[in-house]
Amino acid sequence: MGTAQESLSSVPLGEFADRRASLASAVGDGWILTMGSAAPPQDYIPFHQNSPFRYLTGFTEPDAALLLRTEDGQVTWETLFVLPRDPATETWEGYRVGPDHVEEMTGLPGRSIDEMAHVMDSILDADGVERLHVVGAYNPGATVRNDVTQRIDGLLGDRSGVEVVSANSHVNLLRGVKSEAEAELLRRSIEITTEGHRAAARAIQIWRNEFEIQALVEYIFRRNGSERPAFASIVGSGPNSTILHYNANDRFMEDGEMVLIDIGASYGGYAADVTRTYPVNGRFSDAQREIYQLVLDAQLAAEELAAPGVTVGQLNQAANRVLAEGLTELGLIQAPDATFEDEQGRQVPQLRLFYMHGLGHGIGLDVHDPWPSTLEAGTAFTIEPGVYVRPNLFDEVIPDTEANRELMAAIRPAFERYVNIGVRIEDDYVVTEDGVEWLSPAPRTIEAVEALMSESIELDGERRDEWVEWYREMR
Repeated sequence: MGTAQESLSSVPLGEFADRRASLASAVGDGWILTMGSAAPPQDYIPFHQNSPFRYLTGFTEPDAALLLRTEDGQVTWETLFVLPRDPATETWEGYRVGPDHVEEMTGLPGRSIDEMAHVMDSILDADGVERLHVVGAYNPGATVRNDVTQRIDGLLGDRSGVEVVSANSHVNLLRGVKSEAEAELLRRSIEITTEGHRAAARAIQIWRNEFEIQALVEYIFRRNGSERPAFASIVGSGPNSTILHYNANDRFMEDGEMVLIDIGASYGGYAADVTRTYPVNGRFSDAQREIYQLVLDAQLAAEELAAPGVTVGQLNQAANRVLAEGLTELGLIQAPDATFEDEQGRQVPQLRLFYMHGLGHGIGLDVHDPWPSTLEAGTAFTIEPGVYVRPNLFDEVIPDTEANRELMAAIRPAFERYVNIGVRIEDDYVVTEDGVEWLSPAPRTIEAVEALMSESIELDGERRDEWVEWYREMR
């Protein structure tokens, strides 16, 4: 049987109680229901608890539910419904906490999930409940209903008179500011992730397929205590470096290309997200150097501005200004404020041809965690500008219109110089009382990256060259 510390990581039980109390204060009066994730329908599929439920309870077993009663903003009743003990099933699936031990592990009174339907029926009928506040991914209008929606609808039955109201905005507001316990878990996940980057940078010239680098990174994660990658690892070389969420990771890297590695370990449920872009041969070409330095300058402009009271919009503006001016100097756009004509005839900034995503996002239990529009102490977030010179820019991205033909003629020489170069540099931060703490100090300057890639690496296990070549032959 596990202990509370093992189940709930290093977050104190009182912190979970404080989160539920804050939610109750925001709701005021009523019943609040939060569903844990259902067990995977197939054998041997790893189970991951959904983040809102884990945030409020710390409980990581499947098929659980939390029910709260709040009056005048105070929690007056709360119960965690969990799977009952079942030694026969546990022989195959692992030990369960069971209702009798829930309270010592979570601080919440426990009952069997088998009683959940009866309890809900009693509450909805006896109390005349007209509104139920729900936390989580409840979406009855979806074409395919997720497990949370199906379970809540099953509990409600045909009670069309009960209004279901989302309480997610209240929880998201709480999750936007991290406690010190949460920040420490993030530091650990990020430190493991940056170690993965250091290993990858040293191995790129030795192991030349994307999947080998992915395997090395994820080996570093698991060996150092991460339970899993926080998201699908991205190892994209050459043209794949220009695809934002590429994760097939099955191409042989070639000399003279760049490889973009976007990875994140999950530790204690908390997700890191760190990106670096490396020259495959260990040395930046002039063209690669020019794009890379521009992206780094944009990141540093936003990083230097970040502090309590600064808005996300201000960070975006700082990075966009550097990118627009730099792309103009490189000849990839005509002017910092130049536009092109999209399929609907609208004028879109030319910057968006090469930088298509936002500057950053919150991090926490989800790799894209809730975060406030204005930074405050405890906000954990990323800064990740990028430039992507896609090979299909003229053929499939820029519409063939009279206005755009002038643009394409003007930028074609620069396009041919930089085509297939994709660069993203992403780091993780937490806001302090007077600035930000940089959490992911993996080498990122051109000189530091090249120095790291020149270092040797000792790799466990023999690489069977002929086995890797089998894959090339299959392709």
